[in-house]
Amino acid sequence: MPEPTAGPAQTRTQLAALRPDLVGPYDAALPGAHTAILDRLRLAVSREPLPGITDPGTAISAHDTDAVAVTERLWPGSRLTTEIANSVANLALARANAEPADRPLPTGPDALGRIEQTLVDGHPLHPCCRTRTGMTVQDVLTYAPEHRPVIRLRRLTVPRDRWHGTGPPVLYAHPWQVPRLLEQYPWLGNAGVTRPVRPLMSLRTVAPVSGGPHIKTAVDIGMTSAVRTVSPAAVHNGPVLSDLLRRLTTDLPLDVLAETSAGAVITDHGPDRRLAHLVRQAPRLRPGETAVPLGVLATTPALLARIADPYAFLRRLGTVLFAPLARVLHRGVALEAHGQNTLIVLDGTEPVRTLYRDLGGVRVHAGRLRAAGLEPPHLLGDLPTDDDTALRTKLAAAALGTVATQLVGALDADDDKLWAVLAAALRADPSTDTEALLTEPLPIKATTAMRLAADPLDDIWTYQHNPMAA
Repeated sequence: MPEPTAGPAQTRTQLAALRPDLVGPYDAALPGAHTAILDRLRLAVSREPLPGITDPGTAISAHDTDAVAVTERLWPGSRLTTEIANSVANLALARANAEPADRPLPTGPDALGRIEQTLVDGHPLHPCCRTRTGMTVQDVLTYAPEHRPVIRLRRLTVPRDRWHGTGPPVLYAHPWQVPRLLEQYPWLGNAGVTRPVRPLMSLRTVAPVSGGPHIKTAVDIGMTSAVRTVSPAAVHNGPVLSDLLRRLTTDLPLDVLAETSAGAVITDHGPDRRLAHLVRQAPRLRPGETAVPLGVLATTPALLARIADPYAFLRRLGTVLFAPLARVLHRGVALEAHGQNTLIVLDGTEPVRTLYRDLGGVRVHAGRLRAAGLEPPHLLGDLPTDDDTALRTKLAAAALGTVATQLVGALDADDDKLWAVLAAALRADPSTDTEALLTEPLPIKATTAMRLAADPLDDIWTYQHNPMAA
């Protein structure tokens, strides 16, 4: 059996048997994949609190060409070496199998799924941007969105006394996960498969090809920073938070894609995060509109080339994206608005509103909600906070430290002037946090330090100069 979590050499061996037509393109893409991961590692070394690094300037030399060897040298024996090796291999494979970069943007009823599947390089900062721990090369080709698959979920019937959540006792299960579940829980029944669906950017969330609600599944696969299961807290919080945010954003050009139902199978561990799903509202678009995730917007030449005036474009983003996010923060909820879960609706090339999805990473401040006239809901897990700084950090790290930085770098214009445009948009709609967002150092999640930590799920932050500060 092929080994999962393959590094560059093992991936090439498996690829030769599976897709010999991709071996040549894979070999050609491998040096660039090493370079891309090394660039992310250099950035991490320069600004994160990493163990064993005494001189960040010389830790990775300009002559280093092998990201896996560098990782093993810097942190021998760490799990990060395996993850980096898998990330390099999968990034090279994604580039080898990519469509032409100048291909026109997909249109039609299946447009969003196809647009999301155009993203090749994954997370812009994380060295584990293409890690798929637990998957073989065949699995990656079959299920990873960058390879543009269409799949079907399995519907597993669940004894009613073992079902927790809303809706009928039927679990929507990812086909990669199904054999592992049935082997351990043979009392799960088979209710057939769903309509054809496309994996979106997150791999485990899918959109029906013919339209309809999106479904977030649980998979025991490590992608970037975590194994992507669905916690009991998420099953409880999703519908509750959806209702809160609908009321909180009613006057803003920001729509939250509601999580309308959720469920989990009850095992000996209670509602089980490995056997759970969420059902999410799909975007509702008007004729002529296109929804594009921010991570795709910043990396798609066909989209960027259509922007005639980068300053006007970012000014408009300030109005429909960044200022509304600050307004929601002022009212009590910090949305983790990163490039995967935040979409811009374009009318032609004009940003007209924002769509936000995935509520698992938000933070909720009860005091601010009450000041806004809303009663805080009962939430589970780490979502509630009464710390203004923690609340602001959650938004600023995603929306400013990552998304805005990536967009400014992608637009063909003067960086300082672009940051000034964004600052002006925030000042035009001032709120409690405006001054801090404009002047405090920008928080960045220290993803490499987190992967090297004893508990890789604990947030570790680093900070960079805020280019909007005077």
